[in-house]
Amino acid sequence: MSRLPDAAAEPLPSGLDAETVLEPGPSDLERIRSRGRLWGTIGILGPAFVACVAYVDPGNFAANIAAGSTYGYMLVWVLVGANLMAMLIQYLSAKAGIVTGRNLPELCRDRFPKPVSRGLWVQAELVAMATDVAEFVGAALALNLLFGVPLFPAGLITAVVSFGILGLQRRGYRRFELAIVFFLAIILLGFLYNLVRVGFQLGPAASGLVPSFSGTDSVLLAAAILGATVMPHVVYLHSALTQGRIEPRGDRERHQLLRFQRVDVVVAMGLAGLINLAMLLIAASLFFGGPLEATDTIEGAYDGFKALIGPEAAIAFALALLASGMSSSSVGTYSGQVVMQGFIGRSIPLGLRRTVTMAPALIVLAAGIEPTAALLVSQVVLSFGIPFALVPLLLVTRDRTVMGGFVNRRVTSAAALVVVSLVVALNLFLLGRLFFG
Repeated sequence: MSRLPDAAAEPLPSGLDAETVLEPGPSDLERIRSRGRLWGTIGILGPAFVACVAYVDPGNFAANIAAGSTYGYMLVWVLVGANLMAMLIQYLSAKAGIVTGRNLPELCRDRFPKPVSRGLWVQAELVAMATDVAEFVGAALALNLLFGVPLFPAGLITAVVSFGILGLQRRGYRRFELAIVFFLAIILLGFLYNLVRVGFQLGPAASGLVPSFSGTDSVLLAAAILGATVMPHVVYLHSALTQGRIEPRGDRERHQLLRFQRVDVVVAMGLAGLINLAMLLIAASLFFGGPLEATDTIEGAYDGFKALIGPEAAIAFALALLASGMSSSSVGTYSGQVVMQGFIGRSIPLGLRRTVTMAPALIVLAAGIEPTAALLVSQVVLSFGIPFALVPLLLVTRDRTVMGGFVNRRVTSAAALVVVSLVVALNLFLLGRLFFG
């Protein structure tokens, strides 16, 4: 955007900058806010809701149900902590897109040496494949539970539906966002219905906020919860969702957009946290120490709902799982395109990309591997990918040459550093357990 030469510039009215004065007509933000306080605010919100669907994908179902069924309320604190981490992380990603007008993979390509950028791209692609395992297996399992569709054909149906959802994005970001919100509402209503039917004990649930473990298996499950809650691919995606959605005119509008993004992130991630917490509370209340066996799997949980509450509860659970798998798979494909274009400046046809990344998931379905076990393993793999997204995000958002006056405050960078350190420490523990027992 051009500016007036310094010699010709005249004093600007108070509160305005050159970009504001030179641009004719109302800005994008002004047009949206002119709809009124309520509809103007709603019109600005949306990116975090797309991102938050990845935080309630089928991997979360597997991890949270296994945690509640096996350990009761003990790992509630892990879930709450992971959700607070997600709020900070997703806000920083959204901020990077708004302030710089570029997404995180593009910023990494500009800032880091080429070998580093290529390495980040390779691991991001591997994470995308692990993500697809969770999303495809979950949606296929839901179709199998609801309609008896064999898992492999159900995986192919999931691929077709996810393409259809993603196709809405070509008609404008708003249609895609509204479709994702619709699926999110189905997930939320499904678990709220079952939570009301099942109930939970407030005292024991509150005691789960005190950090504790019970053996190394509980630590492994905590890593799965973390991997299912803090999703590396949407750390990259969120910056792309905000980078060109509403073009800010000057720093004043950037500040305004960031305020709205804080609301967007808190509300969307708060809903995702509520859904995840409901999953764990239901499993702990209904299955922990109960008469049924194998309720730590999704299929077992479905049968448990049917046996202990009724078929309506089982259907609500399966519908929520189906909505989760369908919506999160489309978001995963979208983020894959952002990752490739950003890190290496190239793209491939969407159909080819979808085929490559979903291949491991279809192999899992065709091989008859136990679905919940595959989901849990995929979430542990995702937890190893988290630092490779968080470290670059922290380095970029604390760099004044990139962020200018919007650079992270010291307390923000310190909080982000604590998050990164916790994730790395957990991953080192898992590696040690894997190789040294």
